[in-house]
Amino acid sequence: MDVLSSFLLLMVGNLGHWLLYGLVIGYLFGSVPFGVLLTQAAGLGDIRTIGSGNIGATNVLRTGNKKLAAATLLLDGLKATVAVLLVDHWYGQAPAHAAALGAFLGHIFPVWLRFKGGKGVATYVGGLFGLYWPAALVFCALWLIVVGIKRTSSLAALTASAAAPVVLLAYGRPVTAGLFAVMTALLFWMHRANIGRLLRGAEPRIGASPAEVLKTT
Repeated sequence: MDVLSSFLLLMVGNLGHWLLYGLVIGYLFGSVPFGVLLTQAAGLGDIRTIGSGNIGATNVLRTGNKKLAAATLLLDGLKATVAVLLVDHWYGQAPAHAAALGAFLGHIFPVWLRFKGGKGVATYVGGLFGLYWPAALVFCALWLIVVGIKRTSSLAALTASAAAPVVLLAYGRPVTAGLFAVMTALLFWMHRANIGRLLRGAEPRIGASPAEVLKTT
C-alpha cells in the first residue's frame, strides 16, 4: 500500500509539472505576434496603429494586403496547433490541453507587447485543431456560413465559439468541452466592444477601410 501511495503521489506530482510545462510552452508559442512581425516586415508599419489596432488577421486585412492577412491567420492558428501537438507528444493529453490554453492566453496577453495582444480567434481554433480536429472543422464551417451571410468576422467568431463546447460534448469530449467553455467565455470578454457594436448595428464588415473602422470605435 505504501508503494502504491508513493507511486500515485509521484504521478500526481509529475502531472502537475507537466501541466505547467504545457501551459508555459503553449504561452511562448502563442505570444509570437505574427500580425505585428509580418506587417513590419512588409513595410506596412505597426498594425497596432491601423484600423482597430488589433494584431489579428482581420485588422491586417485592412492594410489591403490579402496575402499578408491570410498568412497572419494561418500562423496565428498554427502556433497553437504546433504547441498542442508537441506537448501531447512529450507529456500527454492533459498537458496538451494546458498548452491550448497557454497559447490562447499568450496571443491575448503577449509579454513582448506589454500584454496587449489580439482577441484570440485564430489561436482558439488552432488549439481546437490540435486537440480534436473534427470539432475545429465544425467551427470553421460555422464561421464561413455566418461570414457568408453577414460579412462580419466578430459575429462569425462569436457564433462558432459558442457552439464549440456543445459540439465537443456531442462528440463525447467533456474535458475538452470544459476547457473551451472557459476559453469561449474569455473570447466573448475580449469581444465585448464588438458585441456592443453588433447590438447597435455599427460593427464594421469584412473589408471595411481603416477610416470606416475608426468611425465606429
